[in-house]
Amino acid sequence: MDDWVIWVILAVVFGAGEIMTTSFFLAPFGIGAIAAAIVAGVGAGVGISAAVFILVSVLMLLFVRPIARAHLKTPAQIRTGTAALIGRRAMVLERISNDDAVGSVRIDGEVWTARAYDEDEVIEAGRPVTVVEIKGATALVSE
Repeated sequence: MDDWVIWVILAVVFGAGEIMTTSFFLAPFGIGAIAAAIVAGVGAGVGISAAVFILVSVLMLLFVRPIARAHLKTPAQIRTGTAALIGRRAMVLERISNDDAVGSVRIDGEVWTARAYDEDEVIEAGRPVTVVEIKGATALVSE
């Protein structure tokens, strides 16, 4: 069996191990094995292929792994648009009554049509509320 085939098999084994662990520890070795397979494929000897494997693997571990690990620690996506309004405090401007189909609130300086999250709840003007959900252009709120 040719040397490059052995390196490819080794790269596949490292790749499968990385998929199972998702720690980005085995991936640099898989990339090193691919580099060694390329070098072996162009006719270099076993010693040169092994040196390329070690060099590429160590470089990947030292430089790329810290970057990949930092990405694992990034915070969740920042909510934008109407999703960012969920949980915000609002002030009732007009009495909210679902039965009468009336109500409005001020959320971060913007006036929104509002309905009570609880169908039977009536909320008087001047009361602070919390935005529970946004449906279209209507804020569903609760005291």
